[in-house]
Amino acid sequence: MAAEQVHFGTDGWRAVIAEDFTYFNLRRVADAAGRVFAADNPGGLIYVGHDTRFEAAAFARAAAEVLASHGLRVRVTDRYCPTPALCWTVAHDDEAVGGVMLTASHNPAEYLGFKLRMSDGGASPVSFTDRVEAELKTAAPTERGEYEVVDLMGPYLTSLRSLVDAEAIAAAGLKVAVDPLYGAGQGYLADMLRSLGVDVTEIHHELNPGFAGLHPEPIPPHIDEVRALVRERGLDAAFITDGDADRIGAADRTGAFVNPHRIICLVARHLYQDKGQRGTIVKTLSTSVLVDRLGAKLGIEVITTPVGFKWIYEEMARGGVMLGGEESGGIGIPSHVRERDGLLMALMLTEMMAQHHKGLGELVDDLIALTGPMEYLRVDLKLDPAVKDAFVASWPGLAPTEIAGLAVSRIIREDGIKFLLPDDAWLLMRASGTEPLIRIYAEASTMGVVDELLAAGRGMAEGTA
Repeated sequence: MAAEQVHFGTDGWRAVIAEDFTYFNLRRVADAAGRVFAADNPGGLIYVGHDTRFEAAAFARAAAEVLASHGLRVRVTDRYCPTPALCWTVAHDDEAVGGVMLTASHNPAEYLGFKLRMSDGGASPVSFTDRVEAELKTAAPTERGEYEVVDLMGPYLTSLRSLVDAEAIAAAGLKVAVDPLYGAGQGYLADMLRSLGVDVTEIHHELNPGFAGLHPEPIPPHIDEVRALVRERGLDAAFITDGDADRIGAADRTGAFVNPHRIICLVARHLYQDKGQRGTIVKTLSTSVLVDRLGAKLGIEVITTPVGFKWIYEEMARGGVMLGGEESGGIGIPSHVRERDGLLMALMLTEMMAQHHKGLGELVDDLIALTGPMEYLRVDLKLDPAVKDAFVASWPGLAPTEIAGLAVSRIIREDGIKFLLPDDAWLLMRASGTEPLIRIYAEASTMGVVDELLAAGRGMAEGTA
Protein backbone atom coordinates (compact mmCIF):
# COMPACT_ATOMS: atom_id res chain seq x y z
CA MET A 1 0.00 0.00 0.00
CA ALA A 2 1.32 3.44 -0.92
CA ALA A 3 2.28 5.74 1.93
CA GLU A 4 -0.15 8.47 0.90
CA GLN A 5 -3.12 6.15 1.58
CA VAL A 6 -2.58 6.34 5.34
CA HIS A 7 -4.20 9.54 6.55
CA PHE A 8 -5.04 10.83 10.01
CA GLY A 9 -8.63 12.02 10.08
CA THR A 10 -10.82 13.54 12.78
CA ASP A 11 -9.30 11.39 15.53
CA GLY A 12 -6.46 9.24 14.25
CA TRP A 13 -6.03 6.75 11.44
CA ARG A 14 -8.80 4.18 10.99
CA ALA A 15 -9.22 1.43 8.43
CA VAL A 16 -10.82 -1.98 7.90
CA ILE A 17 -8.91 -4.82 9.55
CA ALA A 18 -7.07 -7.07 7.07
CA GLU A 19 -7.72 -4.63 4.21
CA ASP A 20 -5.82 -1.42 4.93
CA PHE A 21 -5.39 -2.00 8.67
CA THR A 22 -2.65 -4.61 8.44
CA TYR A 23 0.50 -5.32 10.45
CA PHE A 24 2.49 -3.89 7.54
CA ASN A 25 0.69 -0.54 7.68
CA LEU A 26 0.42 -0.49 11.45
CA ARG A 27 4.19 -0.83 11.75
CA ARG A 28 4.69 1.94 9.21
CA VAL A 29 2.46 4.26 11.22
CA ALA A 30 4.05 3.27 14.53
CA ASP A 31 7.48 3.85 12.99
CA ALA A 32 6.47 7.35 11.86
CA ALA A 33 4.96 8.17 15.26
CA GLY A 34 8.06 6.82 16.98
CA ARG A 35 10.28 9.06 14.89
CA VAL A 36 8.33 12.17 15.88
CA PHE A 37 7.99 11.26 19.57
CA ALA A 38 11.71 10.42 19.77
CA ALA A 39 12.72 13.61 17.96
CA ASP A 40 10.81 15.72 20.49
CA ASN A 41 11.64 13.65 23.57
CA PRO A 42 14.57 11.22 23.13
CA GLY A 43 14.13 8.24 25.44
CA GLY A 44 10.66 9.42 26.45
CA LEU A 45 7.96 7.20 27.96
CA ILE A 46 5.01 6.15 25.77
CA TYR A 47 1.92 4.25 26.95
CA VAL A 48 0.04 1.93 24.58
CA GLY A 49 -3.54 0.77 25.09
CA HIS A 50 -6.10 -1.19 23.10
CA ASP A 51 -9.82 -1.92 23.00
CA THR A 52 -11.72 -5.21 22.52
CA ARG A 53 -11.61 -5.49 18.72
CA PHE A 54 -10.20 -8.34 16.67
CA GLU A 55 -6.42 -8.62 17.18
CA ALA A 56 -6.33 -5.26 18.99
CA ALA A 57 -4.05 -6.61 21.74
CA ALA A 58 -1.65 -8.12 19.22
CA PHE A 59 -1.64 -4.94 17.14
CA ALA A 60 -0.86 -2.96 20.31
CA ARG A 61 2.15 -5.17 21.07
CA ALA A 62 3.35 -4.86 17.48
CA ALA A 63 3.13 -1.07 17.69
CA ALA A 64 4.95 -1.11 21.04
CA GLU A 65 7.90 -3.05 19.57
CA VAL A 66 8.30 -0.51 16.79
CA LEU A 67 7.95 2.49 19.09
CA ALA A 68 10.57 0.99 21.41
CA SER A 69 12.98 0.56 18.49
CA HIS A 70 13.34 4.35 18.45
CA GLY A 71 14.82 4.35 21.94
CA LEU A 72 11.51 5.21 23.58
CA ARG A 73 10.45 3.52 26.83
CA VAL A 74 7.14 1.80 26.14
CA ARG A 75 4.52 0.44 28.53
CA VAL A 76 1.58 -1.60 27.25
CA THR A 77 -1.71 -2.23 29.04
CA ASP A 78 -2.09 -5.73 30.47
CA ARG A 79 -5.75 -5.93 29.29
CA TYR A 80 -8.25 -4.03 27.19
CA CYS A 81 -8.83 -0.50 28.44
CA PRO A 82 -10.99 2.52 27.61
CA THR A 83 -9.29 5.35 25.76
CA PRO A 84 -9.81 7.69 28.76
CA ALA A 85 -7.88 5.24 30.97
CA LEU A 86 -4.88 5.50 28.65
CA CYS A 87 -5.22 9.28 28.50
CA TRP A 88 -5.53 9.65 32.27
CA THR A 89 -2.46 7.45 32.78
CA VAL A 90 -0.38 9.53 30.38
CA ALA A 91 -1.57 12.80 31.93
CA HIS A 92 -0.78 11.68 35.49
CA ASP A 93 2.69 10.28 34.81
CA ASP A 94 5.19 13.14 34.71
CA GLU A 95 7.60 10.99 32.72
CA ALA A 96 5.11 10.20 29.95
CA VAL A 97 5.51 12.12 26.70
CA GLY A 98 2.54 10.61 24.89
CA GLY A 99 0.37 7.63 24.21
CA VAL A 100 -0.99 5.38 21.47
CA MET A 101 -4.45 3.80 21.58
CA LEU A 102 -5.45 0.95 19.27
CA THR A 103 -9.17 1.51 18.78
CA ALA A 104 -11.75 2.51 16.21
CA SER A 105 -14.00 4.01 18.88
CA HIS A 106 -17.60 4.06 17.60
CA ASN A 107 -16.84 2.66 14.14
CA PRO A 108 -18.20 -0.78 13.14
CA ALA A 109 -16.42 -3.89 14.40
CA GLU A 110 -14.47 -4.48 11.20
CA TYR A 111 -12.50 -1.26 11.77
CA LEU A 112 -9.46 -0.63 13.92
CA GLY A 113 -7.60 2.62 14.46
CA PHE A 114 -4.44 4.25 15.77
CA LYS A 115 -4.99 7.26 18.05
CA LEU A 116 -2.13 9.48 19.17
CA ARG A 117 -2.22 11.26 22.53
CA MET A 118 -0.02 14.04 23.85
CA SER A 119 1.78 14.32 27.20
CA ASP A 120 -1.32 15.80 28.87
CA GLY A 121 -3.45 12.90 27.63
CA GLY A 122 -5.21 15.06 25.06
CA ALA A 123 -5.75 14.43 21.38
CA SER A 124 -2.90 15.08 18.99
CA PRO A 125 -3.23 18.40 17.15
CA VAL A 126 -3.19 18.52 13.37
CA SER A 127 0.34 19.95 13.47
CA PHE A 128 1.53 16.77 15.19
CA THR A 129 -0.30 14.27 12.97
CA ASP A 130 0.92 16.17 9.90
CA ARG A 131 4.47 15.55 11.08
CA VAL A 132 3.71 11.86 11.60
CA GLU A 133 2.25 11.57 8.09
CA ALA A 134 5.34 13.28 6.70
CA GLU A 135 7.53 10.60 8.35
CA LEU A 136 5.67 7.64 6.80
CA LYS A 137 7.96 5.35 4.85
CA THR A 138 6.97 3.09 1.97
CA ALA A 139 8.50 0.02 3.60
CA ALA A 140 7.64 -1.36 7.03
CA PRO A 141 10.42 -1.10 9.66
CA THR A 142 12.37 -4.19 10.61
CA GLU A 143 13.77 -2.97 13.96
CA ARG A 144 12.07 -4.12 17.16
CA GLY A 145 12.48 -3.02 20.77
CA GLU A 146 11.37 -4.28 24.17
CA TYR A 147 8.38 -3.01 26.12
CA GLU A 148 6.88 -3.43 29.60
CA VAL A 149 3.36 -4.72 30.39
CA VAL A 150 1.59 -2.73 33.13
CA ASP A 151 -1.78 -2.23 34.84
CA LEU A 152 -3.46 0.92 33.57
CA MET A 153 -6.91 0.24 34.97
CA GLY A 154 -6.36 0.04 38.73
CA PRO A 155 -5.09 3.60 39.32
CA TYR A 156 -7.53 5.09 36.80
CA LEU A 157 -10.58 3.46 38.42
CA THR A 158 -9.43 4.57 41.87
CA SER A 159 -9.24 8.14 40.57
CA LEU A 160 -12.74 7.95 39.08
CA ARG A 161 -14.22 6.79 42.37
CA SER A 162 -12.68 9.75 44.18
CA LEU A 163 -14.50 12.23 41.94
CA VAL A 164 -18.03 11.43 43.14
CA ASP A 165 -19.96 11.44 46.40
CA ALA A 166 -19.79 7.76 47.33
CA GLU A 167 -21.97 8.17 50.43
CA ALA A 168 -24.81 9.86 48.56
CA ILE A 169 -24.73 7.25 45.82
CA ALA A 170 -24.69 4.36 48.29
CA ALA A 171 -27.67 5.81 50.14
CA ALA A 172 -29.78 6.37 47.04
CA GLY A 173 -30.64 2.71 46.34
CA LEU A 174 -30.37 3.16 42.58
CA LYS A 175 -30.94 0.42 40.03
CA VAL A 176 -29.42 0.92 36.59
CA ALA A 177 -28.55 -0.90 33.39
CA VAL A 178 -25.12 -0.64 31.77
CA ASP A 179 -24.51 -1.44 28.11
CA PRO A 180 -20.87 -1.24 26.95
CA LEU A 181 -21.89 -2.41 23.44
CA TYR A 182 -19.17 -5.10 23.64
CA GLY A 183 -16.57 -2.33 23.88
CA ALA A 184 -13.74 -1.46 26.24
CA GLY A 185 -16.02 -0.22 29.01
CA GLN A 186 -17.33 -3.72 29.69
CA GLY A 187 -17.03 -4.80 33.30
CA TYR A 188 -15.34 -1.59 34.43
CA LEU A 189 -18.31 0.78 34.70
CA ALA A 190 -20.67 -1.89 36.02
CA ASP A 191 -18.21 -3.02 38.70
CA MET A 192 -17.47 0.58 39.71
CA LEU A 193 -21.16 1.33 40.16
CA ARG A 194 -21.65 -1.90 42.13
CA SER A 195 -18.78 -0.93 44.41
CA LEU A 196 -20.67 2.30 45.10
CA GLY A 197 -23.82 0.42 46.11
CA VAL A 198 -25.73 0.61 42.84
CA ASP A 199 -27.73 -2.41 41.67
CA VAL A 200 -26.42 -2.98 38.12
CA THR A 201 -27.66 -5.11 35.23
CA GLU A 202 -25.02 -5.26 32.48
CA ILE A 203 -25.60 -6.51 28.94
CA HIS A 204 -23.33 -6.95 25.89
CA HIS A 205 -20.34 -7.43 28.19
CA GLU A 206 -18.69 -10.51 26.71
CA LEU A 207 -15.50 -10.40 24.66
CA ASN A 208 -16.85 -10.61 21.13
CA PRO A 209 -14.59 -9.02 18.50
CA GLY A 210 -17.47 -8.88 16.02
CA PHE A 211 -19.68 -7.09 18.57
CA ALA A 212 -22.39 -9.64 17.60
CA GLY A 213 -23.22 -7.37 14.69
CA LEU A 214 -24.02 -4.46 17.01
CA HIS A 215 -22.78 -1.01 16.04
CA PRO A 216 -20.82 0.34 19.07
CA GLU A 217 -22.26 3.85 19.06
CA PRO A 218 -24.41 4.88 22.05
CA ILE A 219 -27.40 6.21 20.12
CA PRO A 220 -30.65 4.66 18.82
CA PRO A 221 -31.24 2.16 17.29
CA HIS A 222 -28.08 0.51 18.67
CA ILE A 223 -29.26 1.01 22.26
CA ASP A 224 -32.87 -0.11 21.82
CA GLU A 225 -32.29 -3.36 23.75
CA VAL A 226 -31.08 -1.64 26.89
CA ARG A 227 -33.85 0.95 26.66
CA ALA A 228 -36.41 -1.87 26.63
CA LEU A 229 -34.61 -3.53 29.54
CA VAL A 230 -34.99 -0.39 31.67
CA ARG A 231 -38.73 -0.32 31.06
CA GLU A 232 -39.23 -4.03 31.61
CA ARG A 233 -37.33 -4.19 34.91
CA GLY A 234 -38.33 -0.82 36.31
CA LEU A 235 -34.75 0.47 36.51
CA ASP A 236 -33.83 4.07 37.23
CA ALA A 237 -31.62 4.66 34.19
CA ALA A 238 -29.35 3.13 31.59
CA PHE A 239 -25.81 4.17 30.74
CA ILE A 240 -24.24 3.22 27.41
CA THR A 241 -20.62 3.60 26.31
CA ASP A 242 -19.14 3.23 22.83
CA GLY A 243 -16.37 0.97 21.51
CA ASP A 244 -13.60 2.59 23.54
CA ALA A 245 -15.83 4.04 26.29
CA ASP A 246 -14.97 7.68 25.66
CA ARG A 247 -18.57 8.45 24.65
CA ILE A 248 -21.75 8.32 26.69
CA GLY A 249 -25.42 7.75 25.98
CA ALA A 250 -28.24 7.35 28.49
CA ALA A 251 -31.91 6.51 28.95
CA ASP A 252 -34.32 7.46 31.72
CA ARG A 253 -36.64 5.09 33.61
CA THR A 254 -39.22 5.21 30.78
CA GLY A 255 -36.57 4.09 28.29
CA ALA A 256 -36.50 7.53 26.66
CA PHE A 257 -33.13 8.37 25.13
CA VAL A 258 -31.26 11.16 26.90
CA ASN A 259 -29.11 12.53 24.13
CA PRO A 260 -25.56 13.86 24.59
CA HIS A 261 -26.67 17.48 24.17
CA ARG A 262 -28.77 17.17 27.30
CA ILE A 263 -26.05 15.24 29.12
CA ILE A 264 -23.57 18.04 28.37
CA CYS A 265 -26.01 20.54 29.88
CA LEU A 266 -26.79 18.36 32.90
CA VAL A 267 -23.12 17.81 33.71
CA ALA A 268 -22.23 21.47 33.13
CA ARG A 269 -25.00 22.57 35.46
CA HIS A 270 -23.90 19.99 38.04
CA LEU A 271 -20.28 21.13 37.91
CA TYR A 272 -21.26 24.79 38.20
CA GLN A 273 -24.08 24.67 40.75
CA ASP A 274 -23.31 21.56 42.83
CA LYS A 275 -19.52 21.33 42.66
CA GLY A 276 -18.65 25.01 42.44
CA GLN A 277 -16.48 24.70 39.35
CA ARG A 278 -15.97 27.65 37.03
CA GLY A 279 -14.77 28.15 33.47
CA THR A 280 -16.04 28.13 29.91
CA ILE A 281 -18.05 25.45 28.15
CA VAL A 282 -16.69 24.35 24.78
CA LYS A 283 -18.99 22.70 22.25
CA THR A 284 -18.74 21.72 18.61
CA LEU A 285 -20.64 23.19 15.67
CA SER A 286 -23.03 20.22 15.62
CA THR A 287 -23.98 20.55 19.30
CA SER A 288 -27.30 21.88 20.56
CA VAL A 289 -28.20 25.51 21.21
CA LEU A 290 -29.38 24.23 24.60
CA VAL A 291 -25.74 24.58 25.66
CA ASP A 292 -25.73 28.24 24.61
CA ARG A 293 -29.02 28.86 26.38
CA LEU A 294 -27.73 27.22 29.57
CA GLY A 295 -24.56 29.27 29.39
CA ALA A 296 -26.61 32.46 29.09
CA LYS A 297 -28.77 31.49 32.08
CA LEU A 298 -25.78 30.68 34.29
CA GLY A 299 -23.49 33.42 33.03
CA ILE A 300 -21.01 30.94 31.51
CA GLU A 301 -19.18 31.71 28.26
CA VAL A 302 -19.78 29.12 25.53
CA ILE A 303 -17.14 28.63 22.82
CA THR A 304 -17.99 26.83 19.55
CA THR A 305 -15.41 24.82 17.57
CA PRO A 306 -15.44 22.69 14.39
CA VAL A 307 -16.57 19.07 14.80
CA GLY A 308 -14.03 16.76 16.42
CA PHE A 309 -12.84 16.62 20.02
CA LYS A 310 -9.33 17.63 18.98
CA TRP A 311 -10.66 21.18 18.55
CA ILE A 312 -12.18 21.09 22.04
CA TYR A 313 -8.84 19.80 23.33
CA GLU A 314 -7.06 22.80 21.83
CA GLU A 315 -9.37 25.10 23.81
CA MET A 316 -8.77 23.02 26.94
CA ALA A 317 -5.02 23.32 26.42
CA ARG A 318 -5.37 27.12 26.46
CA GLY A 319 -6.88 26.87 29.94
CA GLY A 320 -10.00 28.13 31.68
CA VAL A 321 -12.35 25.42 30.40
CA MET A 322 -14.81 23.77 32.81
CA LEU A 323 -16.34 21.28 30.37
CA GLY A 324 -16.09 20.34 26.71
CA GLY A 325 -18.59 18.24 24.77
CA GLU A 326 -19.74 17.16 21.33
CA GLU A 327 -23.05 15.85 19.97
CA SER A 328 -21.66 12.37 19.45
CA GLY A 329 -21.39 11.86 23.21
CA GLY A 330 -17.77 12.75 23.84
CA ILE A 331 -17.70 14.90 26.98
CA GLY A 332 -14.64 15.79 29.01
CA ILE A 333 -13.78 17.60 32.24
CA PRO A 334 -10.22 18.94 31.88
CA SER A 335 -9.62 19.00 35.64
CA HIS A 336 -9.79 15.17 35.32
CA VAL A 337 -8.10 14.84 31.92
CA ARG A 338 -8.26 16.79 28.66
CA GLU A 339 -10.17 14.02 26.94
CA ARG A 340 -13.64 12.50 26.73
CA ASP A 341 -14.60 9.99 29.39
CA GLY A 342 -17.83 8.02 29.11
CA LEU A 343 -17.32 6.26 32.44
CA LEU A 344 -16.89 9.53 34.29
CA MET A 345 -20.02 10.97 32.66
CA ALA A 346 -22.05 7.95 33.81
CA LEU A 347 -20.74 8.46 37.35
CA MET A 348 -21.63 12.16 37.20
CA LEU A 349 -25.21 11.36 36.15
CA THR A 350 -25.44 8.79 38.94
CA GLU A 351 -24.19 11.34 41.46
CA MET A 352 -26.75 13.91 40.25
CA MET A 353 -29.60 11.44 40.64
CA ALA A 354 -28.41 10.52 44.13
CA GLN A 355 -27.81 14.03 45.41
CA HIS A 356 -30.99 15.54 43.99
CA HIS A 357 -33.19 12.49 44.76
CA LYS A 358 -34.54 12.67 41.22
CA GLY A 359 -34.65 10.37 38.23
CA LEU A 360 -32.71 11.17 35.09
CA GLY A 361 -35.90 12.16 33.30
CA GLU A 362 -36.80 14.58 36.08
CA LEU A 363 -33.35 16.16 35.87
CA VAL A 364 -33.90 16.62 32.13
CA ASP A 365 -37.33 18.17 32.78
CA ASP A 366 -35.73 20.65 35.19
CA LEU A 367 -33.14 21.51 32.54
CA ILE A 368 -35.72 22.10 29.80
CA ALA A 369 -37.77 24.25 32.16
CA LEU A 370 -34.67 26.45 32.45
CA THR A 371 -33.56 26.51 28.80
CA GLY A 372 -36.76 25.97 26.85
CA PRO A 373 -37.39 22.96 24.58
CA MET A 374 -35.31 21.92 21.59
CA GLU A 375 -35.40 18.63 19.69
CA TYR A 376 -32.50 17.15 17.73
CA LEU A 377 -31.77 14.32 15.32
CA ARG A 378 -28.92 13.21 13.08
CA VAL A 379 -29.10 11.07 9.95
CA ASP A 380 -26.04 9.34 8.46
CA LEU A 381 -26.50 9.16 4.71
CA LYS A 382 -24.55 6.72 2.55
CA LEU A 383 -24.22 8.05 -0.99
CA ASP A 384 -22.57 6.85 -4.14
CA PRO A 385 -19.02 8.30 -3.92
CA ALA A 386 -19.51 10.37 -7.06
CA VAL A 387 -22.78 11.82 -5.76
CA LYS A 388 -21.19 12.54 -2.37
CA ASP A 389 -18.17 14.27 -3.92
CA ALA A 390 -20.36 16.36 -6.22
CA PHE A 391 -22.53 17.40 -3.29
CA VAL A 392 -19.54 18.42 -1.15
CA ALA A 393 -18.09 20.34 -4.10
CA SER A 394 -21.35 22.28 -4.41
CA TRP A 395 -21.24 23.69 -0.87
CA PRO A 396 -19.32 26.93 -1.61
CA GLY A 397 -22.10 28.01 -3.96
CA LEU A 398 -25.05 26.55 -2.05
CA ALA A 399 -27.14 29.47 -0.78
CA PRO A 400 -30.88 28.73 -0.45
CA THR A 401 -33.01 31.55 0.94
CA GLU A 402 -35.32 29.12 2.75
CA ILE A 403 -35.33 25.49 3.86
CA ALA A 404 -38.51 23.57 4.67
CA GLY A 405 -40.38 26.87 4.55
CA LEU A 406 -38.04 28.55 7.05
CA ALA A 407 -36.01 31.61 6.09
CA VAL A 408 -32.24 31.15 6.14
CA SER A 409 -30.77 33.91 8.31
CA ARG A 410 -27.11 32.92 8.04
CA ILE A 411 -24.87 30.27 6.46
CA ILE A 412 -21.74 28.99 8.22
CA ARG A 413 -19.22 27.24 5.95
CA GLU A 414 -16.45 26.50 8.46
CA ASP A 415 -17.02 22.73 8.80
CA GLY A 416 -19.46 21.49 6.19
CA ILE A 417 -22.38 23.84 5.64
CA LYS A 418 -24.74 25.00 8.40
CA PHE A 419 -27.95 26.96 7.88
CA LEU A 420 -29.24 29.09 10.76
CA LEU A 421 -33.03 29.44 10.84
CA PRO A 422 -35.67 31.23 12.99
CA ASP A 423 -36.17 30.38 16.68
CA ASP A 424 -32.69 28.86 17.04
CA ALA A 425 -33.42 26.09 14.51
CA TRP A 426 -30.58 24.92 12.27
CA LEU A 427 -29.55 22.37 9.66
CA LEU A 428 -25.96 21.14 9.27
CA MET A 429 -24.49 18.89 6.57
CA ARG A 430 -20.92 17.67 6.63
CA ALA A 431 -18.79 14.79 5.43
CA SER A 432 -17.80 12.37 8.19
CA GLY A 433 -14.15 12.47 9.19
CA THR A 434 -14.12 8.77 10.12
CA GLU A 435 -16.60 7.04 7.77
CA PRO A 436 -17.74 7.36 4.09
CA LEU A 437 -20.90 9.25 4.99
CA ILE A 438 -22.67 12.57 4.76
CA ARG A 439 -23.99 13.44 8.20
CA ILE A 440 -27.15 15.56 8.32
CA TYR A 441 -28.00 17.24 11.64
CA ALA A 442 -31.07 19.27 12.54
CA GLU A 443 -32.44 20.99 15.62
CA ALA A 444 -35.72 22.84 16.18
CA SER A 445 -38.34 23.41 18.85
CA THR A 446 -40.44 20.44 17.70
CA MET A 447 -39.59 17.04 16.26
CA GLY A 448 -41.96 17.70 13.36
CA VAL A 449 -39.80 20.60 12.18
CA VAL A 450 -36.65 18.52 12.74
CA ASP A 451 -38.04 15.82 10.46
CA GLU A 452 -38.86 18.39 7.76
CA LEU A 453 -35.35 19.84 7.95
CA LEU A 454 -33.74 16.41 7.71
CA ALA A 455 -35.90 15.57 4.68
CA ALA A 456 -34.84 18.83 3.04
CA GLY A 457 -31.18 18.09 3.77
CA ARG A 458 -31.51 14.59 2.33
CA GLY A 459 -33.10 16.04 -0.80
CA MET A 460 -30.21 18.45 -1.27
CA ALA A 461 -27.65 15.69 -0.75
CA GLU A 462 -29.32 13.25 -3.13
CA GLY A 463 -30.05 15.94 -5.72
CA THR A 464 -33.82 15.53 -5.51
CA ALA A 465 -34.63 18.83 -3.78
